[in-house]
Amino acid sequence: MNAALGSAGVTIAFVASVLGVATTGLGLRSRRGDLLGLAQLYAWTILVAAVVSVVAMERALITRDFTVAYVAENGSSRTPALFNVATLWGALEGSILLWGLVLALYVAIVATKFRRRLADPLVGWAMLTMFVVAAFFFALMMRPVFGLDIGPANPFETFDPPPGYDGPGPNPLLQDNVLMAFHPPMLYLGYVGFTVPFAFAVAALATGRLGEGWLVETRRWTLVAWGFLTTAIVLGAWWSYDTLGWGGYWAWDPVENASLLPWLTGTAYLHSVMVQERRGMLRVWNLSLVCATFSLTILGTFITRSGVLDSVHAFTESSIGPALLGFFGAVVAVTIGLIAWRGDRLRSPGRIDSVRSREASFMANNLVFAAFAFVVLLGTLFPLAVEALNGDRISVGEPYFNRMTMPIGLTLLFLMAIAPVLPWRTTTGELLRARLEWPAWIGVAAILVALIAGARGLVPLLTFGLAGFAGGSAGRQLVLAARRQGWRGLVGRANGGMIVHLGVILVAVAFAASTSYLHQGEFQLAEGESAVIAGHTVTYLGVEERELAEKTEIRALVTVDGSLEVPSLDRFLVRGRVVGDPATRSTLTEDIQLALITAPDEPGDPIVIRVTVQPLIMWLWIGGGLMAVGTVLAAVPGRRRRPTAAVSAPAPLEAEAVTAEQVPAG
Repeated sequence: MNAALGSAGVTIAFVASVLGVATTGLGLRSRRGDLLGLAQLYAWTILVAAVVSVVAMERALITRDFTVAYVAENGSSRTPALFNVATLWGALEGSILLWGLVLALYVAIVATKFRRRLADPLVGWAMLTMFVVAAFFFALMMRPVFGLDIGPANPFETFDPPPGYDGPGPNPLLQDNVLMAFHPPMLYLGYVGFTVPFAFAVAALATGRLGEGWLVETRRWTLVAWGFLTTAIVLGAWWSYDTLGWGGYWAWDPVENASLLPWLTGTAYLHSVMVQERRGMLRVWNLSLVCATFSLTILGTFITRSGVLDSVHAFTESSIGPALLGFFGAVVAVTIGLIAWRGDRLRSPGRIDSVRSREASFMANNLVFAAFAFVVLLGTLFPLAVEALNGDRISVGEPYFNRMTMPIGLTLLFLMAIAPVLPWRTTTGELLRARLEWPAWIGVAAILVALIAGARGLVPLLTFGLAGFAGGSAGRQLVLAARRQGWRGLVGRANGGMIVHLGVILVAVAFAASTSYLHQGEFQLAEGESAVIAGHTVTYLGVEERELAEKTEIRALVTVDGSLEVPSLDRFLVRGRVVGDPATRSTLTEDIQLALITAPDEPGDPIVIRVTVQPLIMWLWIGGGLMAVGTVLAAVPGRRRRPTAAVSAPAPLEAEAVTAEQVPAG
């Protein structure tokens, strides 16, 4: 029953998406508002059908319905309840089902928000674009029709379990940390959320309404998607740090890079969009960034879900790889074609008046973010391309990424200090020096404090100094805003953005400190023996075993400076895999993490334990939380300001066009 109900939901969602494409397309062509108005009906049909499919899958997982092949391959009666529910997004087919649900939710919300403007061609083209995307993803999950295997990721294939059958459960690494329940949904809310600004960008290109109206419609949608993606990346780093016990949280592997790439281009867009709104500039650039961000979410899905990570040839054995890659190519081709088609009308009427202006600093910021994205994209795809061409396996590891991104990160910190104090258009050198005086002194003080604390090395000290400089600049803006507006000085896009900046600064400081001053060692200890690392005494007391339904825990009893910590090795009963579960003692100044590498084979045998001491790790998670808070505050409407003139010297017709397209949000 679960398989039939779930398949029916997927089929209805696919049919409703296709009907939405056809009806909306016909309505746009014939200019019939009644047909365009049906978009809301189709959108809610897709959402209800997607919810039915997800509920059917969750019911199958919870009741251990092994007649559903996905449950038979990934479920188990031994899996704890929380991880059993989270198994929905623990493998390929379920993750695509989650994507479909989140996309259906966005489509329904957009259709409802703009329900009074569905006859507007701009909204109509946006809905058409979202229906096309929905049709593609639900097609991936379609069951065979007339003997044709349409969907390469059908989550509701059936299975005939033998008597007494029990599944293997999810990958042990996916049932060893509670963040499994939160990181993937947050990631998909961010990934899929970028569909909305992409759809309105396509609509602007299709309708020729290329002014700033479409930006007004989508800026909060973009901010929300970016906020979810930011939170997901921080949670993913925390998960890696807390589960793997390797003393790190970011390894520059392709899965991590796949989420970072759209974050970089999305961040660049959130900055440059303000230039277009205020000065009518960067139209081509902003459209390109929006389209690139959405395209990179599809590319990231291809990288992580097609099998290409195991072997560059793996996607030839699974039809989802070519499907995702083909969709990515189609998105890129269509958007490039639309931008080229509208090229003459995309010329910006404004220009940069001075390098000492906010728009100039935002442009520099965008170029640096673009360079960052290019470096990450090259390092991620180059090994795969080489293997695809000649079969050679090469590795691009942390040294490449660290060496290439370090100067980019320092440049971004410098721009974060300069940009907030710059006015639009131009300023004088005297005013700029006056506004930067106190932030500069804070930067100097940060270096002095770091030196007193024992910090050494050019790069980390430069990072601390620039972080203090940027933090002083952001703090100055918040203090001035609070003096003028009271508590409202903390809300609005600009002021909330300053809080996001403070979060980024904390992350940068924690990253520099934790990577530059890491102490790590592996020790073989017999019972009662101790080791000393970074001034801390680690003493091994013994081991104990604990039997759980799904695993056996081998727990090492270890004290750190007299405080008991219990790292363990977990042997999962069904899969037989052994997974480490490190113990971490966290404070605001440093983390001490213990990872059990080798447990004793016989009573009295020694253990091998890895001890990692890192400063300021806690501030990574605090900084990430502050970024999330700043995102929420940035989404709250701030005090209305008199807009800066949109252009420097507009032509009359162009000025009228810009004004006409400043339509209010629906």
